[in-house]
Amino acid sequence: MGSTFQFGIVCFILLFGLSQFFQWAQHLTLPLPIFVLGGAFLAIASNFNKRAGLPFSLLNELSKPSETSVSKPTSELNPSQTPPVSPIVQSSQPVSFTIRQPEK
Repeated sequence: MGSTFQFGIVCFILLFGLSQFFQWAQHLTLPLPIFVLGGAFLAIASNFNKRAGLPFSLLNELSKPSETSVSKPTSELNPSQTPPVSPIVQSSQPVSFTIRQPEK
């Protein structure tokens, strides 16, 4: 048998198996709590790197040595280490408004 014939047989078996799997999966029904737990798991997994406000995020911060605790003079910092400074925009119009009683 040639390698082309073997490749065709393997492709046929894989496609047949996939079609049978999809026919079986169409008839599969799962209860609502499984979908809720699956959604919660996906939400936690997708936001795993954003652990702000959770108690175990403090454990990671305590175990890392703090680089910002030692302050260096600004003359020793190279430009790549200095934080970006945002310009302060001042408006020429004052921010004020009148609070009125609601009409009855």
